[in-house]
Amino acid sequence: MTIDIYLASPRGFCAGVERAISIVERALEKFGAPIYVRHEIVHNKLVVENLKAKGAIFVKEIAEIPQNAIVIFSAHGVSEAVEISAHQHQLKIFDATCPLVTKVHLEAKLHEKRGRKIILIGHAGHPEVEGTSGRVKSEVTLVSNLEDIDFLEFHQDESLAYVTQTTLSVDDTKNIIDKLKTRFPNIAGPDLKDICYATQNRQNAAKEIAKIVDLILVIGANNSSNSNRLRDIGIEMGKQAHLINSFADINLDWFNDIKKIGITAGASAPESLVMEVIEFLQNNFDTQIHHIQVTEEHTKFNLPLELR
Repeated sequence: MTIDIYLASPRGFCAGVERAISIVERALEKFGAPIYVRHEIVHNKLVVENLKAKGAIFVKEIAEIPQNAIVIFSAHGVSEAVEISAHQHQLKIFDATCPLVTKVHLEAKLHEKRGRKIILIGHAGHPEVEGTSGRVKSEVTLVSNLEDIDFLEFHQDESLAYVTQTTLSVDDTKNIIDKLKTRFPNIAGPDLKDICYATQNRQNAAKEIAKIVDLILVIGANNSSNSNRLRDIGIEMGKQAHLINSFADINLDWFNDIKKIGITAGASAPESLVMEVIEFLQNNFDTQIHHIQVTEEHTKFNLPLELR
């Protein structure tokens, strides 16, 4: 049985993830272990385990870190309260927040300064949402879907603004923004500019392979928002789609009567996991590899000056 494998590109690590991982690695090289990281630096078990092996210690709360130690904030960003707590514990801070998430933080603060009430489009409980909500002093209203807009209690003439989580579905977010603008014509916000370039590119590539294949494998963590959106795209386009951590999650029964498989990976999934999935498929089927590239990415984000 021959299976055609279509590899989506771009896939896997984005510039923000590469920067965050490099910050932890450079800090370990320069200062030695242990280095403390608040929450998973990115949402990928393999990445976290590799950094643990090098001497990184992952914690949930600042209170778990001894005074005068080094702490790194994850790529998802943190609230102002977390940052204040780190200073109170006299910790040396390296901020691995993705610059595109920081941009959203700054937008939210600017809207607050201008007296606008803030609506945050995102998923409850996601660390990026918690970080953005905690960057302003006023209450932030969370909208996760179109139905949530029906329950908003703002008046049409209130001064409102919205910002978005960076890893959402581009299509879903556009529909939410359109409905917000219909209900609140004077609401301020950035169209889709807060959805990060890497999220958009990976979703566009997933759509292209979904047009061709019968089944899509998305390599990424269950708690990775952008990986879940890639899986959703496949399902929405009428294809079988599975989110897997690694080749070990693959069920060969999925491939009964399947001739064409698409493979992509979330922004925090290393390419080594993609190669292992391909090797697994090659060991079980005759395969032909095809590359589907929708764009090239050249974005790089600078490391903190002290770690360059």
